[in-house]
Amino acid sequence: MIPSVLPTYSRAPLHFVKGEGCWLIEEDGRRFLDLGSGIAVNALGHAHPALVAALTEQAQNLWHVSNLYEIPQQQALADKLVGATFADTVFFTNSGTEACELAVKMARKYWYEKGQPEKTDIIAFTGSFHGRSSAGIAAAGSEKMVKGFGPILPGFKHLPFGDMDAIEAAIDEHTGAILIEPIQGEGGIRPLPDDHLKALRKLCDDKHILLILDEVQCGMGRTGRLFAHEFAGIAPDIMMVAKGIGGGFPLGAVLATEEAASGMTVGTHGSTYGGNPLGCAVGGAVMDVLTGEGFLEEVSRKAGALRQKLEGLVAAHPDIFEEVRGTGLMIGLKTKVAPADFVKAGYAQLVITVPAADNVVRLLPPLTITEEEIAEAVARLDATAAALEAAA
Repeated sequence: MIPSVLPTYSRAPLHFVKGEGCWLIEEDGRRFLDLGSGIAVNALGHAHPALVAALTEQAQNLWHVSNLYEIPQQQALADKLVGATFADTVFFTNSGTEACELAVKMARKYWYEKGQPEKTDIIAFTGSFHGRSSAGIAAAGSEKMVKGFGPILPGFKHLPFGDMDAIEAAIDEHTGAILIEPIQGEGGIRPLPDDHLKALRKLCDDKHILLILDEVQCGMGRTGRLFAHEFAGIAPDIMMVAKGIGGGFPLGAVLATEEAASGMTVGTHGSTYGGNPLGCAVGGAVMDVLTGEGFLEEVSRKAGALRQKLEGLVAAHPDIFEEVRGTGLMIGLKTKVAPADFVKAGYAQLVITVPAADNVVRLLPPLTITEEEIAEAVARLDATAAALEAAA
């Protein structure tokens, strides 16, 4: 008999009832150190006071009105994002998946309005993840994502991640855009080198195509910059954002230049819940914290301290780990054991991590993690590795 909740998830037997900063409390009272942040969603940890205050105040006044009317909280958040980024305009969504759908539509509509409707193809990359909608799985293209869901949305070319020669060779008269994650998350915490990102920007300019960045997982302060592409000193034409932007509240966005968004006129797109007062009030509070004086610099400093300790952890357990990879507080431990086994073993040590492809365990702690919690995190990861060694 099928469960009342559709059984599409393989869930751990844990029942969390409360969160406090970097900690999750199980219903039996155990306190888990959360190095997953709900897969990079709880960027400011659990129950951050600024977010609780924003949510409570807004909830007492107005939750939802629909986009048939002006929404001051939406305008305020859009202004903050435009003021802090390359973007001229923002569309709010419920999720990264919905952001992907709009990014694809925006790119294709741009070329249609420019009188080049044949430029529908989007170059995407192996190991990518752009959500589980029709456009998202088509962009990823992996058998795991698309098997059984055909016919698959056409118009995507899939190339090896970071192969610049292959990218240039693949561009033809039908190419309208390149879609890429500056750091692949689900794909195993694989950063694209800054020089590659610079080369992509130049290639898009030279070939007159759009650059779409997916910063759903690597954005919103995760790397120590507001967005990961800032390290390369470039700007995209279109960018997908979600996860950390709501700090745990379902919220996403597409940021774009005025030129790239020029085809999206009245009636071309919409969202029932996207950008509602409640979500945008929380998103505004997240932005205020992230852009506060010294916050991102502190994220970078703590990331450096954590990275140094993790390098020592890898050296101490050569039968368990291969390397540390990633940027800022978006870190991958490449393991010699199955990532799922490491994650499961971590539960016994009361530490939460997240598996990924390429034999990687992801560490995505709240950006608010303290020095003491970093030390405790590494101690619990060390105990997890030791337990796996003992069981081998």
